[in-house]
Amino acid sequence: MKNLLTLLFFILLSFQAYVQVFVRGVISDERNVPIPFAKVYVKNAPENRTVSDVNGKYELALMPSEYYLVFESTGFDDRVTYVSVSNIDLERNIQLFPTKTLDLGAVDVSVKKSNPGRDIMLEVVKKREQINPWNYPHTVDVYIKATEKLDRKQKEAKQNNDVKSDDDPLDGDKKNKPSWTDNMNLVEVQLNRNYAPGNKVKEIRNAYTLRGTDQSLYYTTTVKSNFNFFENLLHLDDLHQTPVSSPISNPGILSYKYRLEKQYEENGRKISKIKIIPRNIATTTLEGYIYVIDSLWLVQKLELTMNKGNLLIYDYFTIEQTFEHPGDTMCVLKTQTLNYGVKYKNETSKCVTTAIFSDYKFNSKFANKFFGTELAVTEKEAYEKDTAFWAQKRQSTLTEEERKFIIAKDSIRDYQNRKEFLDSVDKIFNKITVLKVLWFGVEHRNRPKRTQYGFSSLATFVQPIYIAGPRLTPAVDFFKKWKDERTLDSYTRISYGILNQDIKGDTWWKYKFDPFHYGFLRLAFNHDFDVIRGFDAITQVYKRENFIEATKARTNLEYEIFNGCYIDLSIEFSERRSLKGYKFLTVADSILPNNQPKEFNSYQALIGDFSISYTPGQKYMREPYRKVVLGSAWPTFTLIYERGIPKLFGSDVDHEYLQFDITQNFKIGTIGTSSYRVSAGKFLSTRSLKDPDYKYQRRSDPLWFSNPLYSFQGLNENLITSDLCMEAHFVHHDNGAILNKIPFMKKTRIGMVAGIGGLYVKEYNWQHYEILAGLERNFKLSRRRLRIGVYATFSDGNQMTPKLNWKISFAVLDDRSMKWNFSGHLGGLT
Repeated sequence: MKNLLTLLFFILLSFQAYVQVFVRGVISDERNVPIPFAKVYVKNAPENRTVSDVNGKYELALMPSEYYLVFESTGFDDRVTYVSVSNIDLERNIQLFPTKTLDLGAVDVSVKKSNPGRDIMLEVVKKREQINPWNYPHTVDVYIKATEKLDRKQKEAKQNNDVKSDDDPLDGDKKNKPSWTDNMNLVEVQLNRNYAPGNKVKEIRNAYTLRGTDQSLYYTTTVKSNFNFFENLLHLDDLHQTPVSSPISNPGILSYKYRLEKQYEENGRKISKIKIIPRNIATTTLEGYIYVIDSLWLVQKLELTMNKGNLLIYDYFTIEQTFEHPGDTMCVLKTQTLNYGVKYKNETSKCVTTAIFSDYKFNSKFANKFFGTELAVTEKEAYEKDTAFWAQKRQSTLTEEERKFIIAKDSIRDYQNRKEFLDSVDKIFNKITVLKVLWFGVEHRNRPKRTQYGFSSLATFVQPIYIAGPRLTPAVDFFKKWKDERTLDSYTRISYGILNQDIKGDTWWKYKFDPFHYGFLRLAFNHDFDVIRGFDAITQVYKRENFIEATKARTNLEYEIFNGCYIDLSIEFSERRSLKGYKFLTVADSILPNNQPKEFNSYQALIGDFSISYTPGQKYMREPYRKVVLGSAWPTFTLIYERGIPKLFGSDVDHEYLQFDITQNFKIGTIGTSSYRVSAGKFLSTRSLKDPDYKYQRRSDPLWFSNPLYSFQGLNENLITSDLCMEAHFVHHDNGAILNKIPFMKKTRIGMVAGIGGLYVKEYNWQHYEILAGLERNFKLSRRRLRIGVYATFSDGNQMTPKLNWKISFAVLDDRSMKWNFSGHLGGLT
């Protein structure tokens, strides 16, 4: 019970809502006449203050808590009142009474020290709706230049011709070029940005030139992130783990301290330089300076730095923005410079992205369906712009180093695209060497036909550990790519068992026929060992009773029929056989307990599967031959139907199964990221249901924390399901919102995680629920990010005794989606 209470305490902490609400009302005198310009502030915290307007109305933003508010005005007695602020706005009207004349002569008048920096920012915040350019529809031309410089401390290891690349196998070789050209990457973009209030955006890319790689470069498009500091929160999902509170907002007035550093004249105007200081490192991230034009209360420029704690990739990140002020009524973004970087073990990456905004056209008229889920369009011609185009359109002067780099890169590209060079590269690539035969594998490339095939190495030829003893497994692969990004990929393997002298093998072919709509056609033939429960605890999947022999033919079609709606249609015919009669190596059975395979009569199974998933409002970027999905604010709905087709081709199965899933990831203000999954499945008929076709609940692993959205941490029973099964999971990562309140904890990157889960299996009347809480910490792993977690899980149900388990997990940050994924089979999604 003590452990449960502790876990519940942490859960409540994790889900605590850090929301700001408003206390508002009217300040009047004894005759109910409004008192203008009366001061209102929190007792013992006078920096939380406001002033009533000409009608006596006031509004003060506060966090949920208890406060004593002080109301004062010249000629009136001060009044102190108690307020209890919850999660809803509070109205409190106040009456002040005149000070008696007799008392005025006997009282020394004292004036509280004002905070001019905060007062100036209050004036800016009052005007932010008017001066915010994103409150008005407009178009603007944008030029972006992003540069990365690499400082390698140690000498690069000698390149090996045999090392395989993770990129397109038909890309050119990187030999025969100056080594310093690998120490810089540069991308230039020219686009037209269309915007309407409500965060409606559509970007038309007119030119995009990349020299090197853009893997570490940020803000090469305007649709993924918008540094609009006139909003309450900045949602920078691919940069920062939590939304960032803006210092130019009502909540920001409570989140930051403002100090007037100096005032100076510039172009006949007084400029106030105001320092921004976070009050609480747990909920605020920015610090730096904001420059304000006095009396007009317009932002001239800002220089802000993000604290390191919640940055996903980079070690530091600074933002500099300068504004123009047409008609002295609006702050129009002119230039934006981002400085950021990260340090690895043997190299340091320093990046700068400069964006120049020009030729604004406000009050633009857009067609009714101009804005939608397609946020950006890049045509093929955008990638074909030459140096003459950039010489005319480039709005940022190149440094001498950048100019030298561009000339060298263009020369290297021209040289490496010559037929003579490509032929020499292919000759080296196709050469058979001892190291290739022993370790890397032998490959052959035919560049004119855009094909490549390869043979496995001797290192992968022997498979020493397998279900029925060691095997010899030679393999061959094939790849072809067309200019329109269509691809054909295949893999074929022959397997010979030494212990049983049996021959097995498999081959699969994958044809990407429509890259834009994720269209795939797959075909596979297998004669090999298969598993009954592919998604089970690591202490169970290797046992012999989980294996059968299967000869299968399978084909499936995947396609996006319209934006956000994907179908997967497959059909498989198989003959399944028992492993009775096979020999097994039993020398390790005393260490890893094992058992005997199941005995059953061979049978045939023809099974069709159909799934459809839909994510409403899926946003994406269109490129010449593909689309880049950006995500959606809506959940993903998935419907799965499985049919065991009887009699056809001698099939012995006859069943129907239906499953419905809902999944979503979302952020809750500044308090973290939440994920949930709800699933319900039921067999509609089970006239002939075989072991591999039952549905199995994944059992828990000792010590290992498996994906909490798809499994339970304290479920040890083998629940074989042929009826209704329902489960629900919810996990919240606070991303440091709680622990960061402790001094110096933000630098540790330690965050809290909490969650709950429940399972109901009808045929067993099985009810199972779990509560979990833990700590997680991010680490650098080469050029990747690794998250290690330690968790306590409490499990209970109507057919088990309560138990507490301790678990660990490893998750890797996906470089493309910028989301944490559980690594390996046990944590991966199925």
